[in-house]
Amino acid sequence: MRQVIIYPGEDGYYVAECPSLPGCISQGKTKEEAISNIKEAIEGYILALKQDNMPIPSENFDSILIAV
Repeated sequence: MRQVIIYPGEDGYYVAECPSLPGCISQGKTKEEAISNIKEAIEGYILALKQDNMPIPSENFDSILIAV
């Protein structure tokens, strides 16, 4: 299970990022498409780490919403 952040990008697409996997970013025309795409990106990222015998970062996060 991974935390994913979704937000509207400048080009009208939604951007999805997985903070615990540096550089693991995807996008989609809709939120649903962005979620589907980031799931695929996460799976590929972890598979590549396993194939290279590299450690898989653990998922440790705190989430807080701050009003400014």
